Amino acid sequence: MHRRMDDTVALLSELIAFPTVSETSNLALVDLLASRLEDAGANVHIFPDDTGLKANLFATLGPERDGGIVLSGHSDVVPVADQEWRTDPFALHDAEGRLYGRGACDMKGFIAAAVAMAPDLAAMTRDRPLHFSFTYDEETGCFGARALTDSLAALDLRPAIALIGEPTEMQVIEGHKGCFEYSTHFHGLAGHGSGPDKGVNAVEYAARFVARLLTLKDQLRARAPANSRFEPPWTTINTGALIGGVAHNVIPSTARVDWEMRPVQDSDAALVKDDLHRFCEETLLAEMRQVCPDADIVTEIIGEVAGLIPTDPNAARDIVMELTGAKGADVVPFGTEAGIFQAYGMSVVVCGPGSIDQAHKADEFVSHDQLGQCLTMLERLGERIALRA
Repeated sequence: MHRRMDDTVALLSELIAFPTVSETSNLALVDLLASRLEDAGANVHIFPDDTGLKANLFATLGPERDGGIVLSGHSDVVPVADQEWRTDPFALHDAEGRLYGRGACDMKGFIAAAVAMAPDLAAMTRDRPLHFSFTYDEETGCFGARALTDSLAALDLRPAIALIGEPTEMQVIEGHKGCFEYSTHFHGLAGHGSGPDKGVNAVEYAARFVARLLTLKDQLRARAPANSRFEPPWTTINTGALIGGVAHNVIPSTARVDWEMRPVQDSDAALVKDDLHRFCEETLLAEMRQVCPDADIVTEIIGEVAGLIPTDPNAARDIVMELTGAKGADVVPFGTEAGIFQAYGMSVVVCGPGSIDQAHKADEFVSHDQLGQCLTMLERLGERIALRA
């Protein structure tokens, strides 16, 4: 067992006790991490969001200058509503080599390991910076990471490498799809169900929009790049919800479709958006406005998070492969904040404890073994920094 395991588990217990679901504040958690990092000698910046209820944390061991490595994680977790947990999701439960709790693997386990290692890493860091980045609202559109890169630009600070500790079972990941999320709102005209031609049924038009998504879904499957390493290899579309209506006999005036796509190439995203724009303008709205000139369809962008593009060379990938002993790097279909850090000019890799198969589910867990592997990787990272300082 790694010598920092007890510290890591104790800190993870504290972190899980903060119910940092996306609609709540993360400030208490940020304050705890800031205190721990300051005790280790880090220079800490806290960047509040516009509401003042959430904040990003960015801390540096060693000189605060360009270059260096970022250890990055998000502080928010998904809700536990309607999930059947065997134990309290916001109280760490340690059983049979597993640590259970909301966020245990996604991704408070990595955060706990990184901060528990901070005193050791501080002793190894002299002339090269080692940064810690903990963001808000990754689960709802990566808003925190986008705000963080703006804050770093204002500080004129450009780290060289980022290690995103999302749960990959400590496998080295060099690429993933993008994640584009939307809500399309339909505004029609209410009326009595007995006179359908006198109203504009927003739910029916929303259903036709979903049918168009299904058509595009099939088209995208046929456009899979021949060399795609993703599983599945094509751009996917998912309809998450169709919401509307108030009663059986009322023509619904409003409806909403929540949907997402995960592009493997930029041209796919452009095709989907252009096709839906034409379909709405030339077909759906043309019909809706014959009855109600004020009818409308508006697509709200929840988040458009770029994918992580595999590159050569990739210093981040090569370093983490060296640290973990991995013989190669892979790609995954799920999204992370990695593409945002890559767009800021960093070399980026994803590698962290736990499995994505556990994330977002009841009885989420990370194993002691996975945390131990993560701690060993971080210790080796510190040794590598010390040797090259």
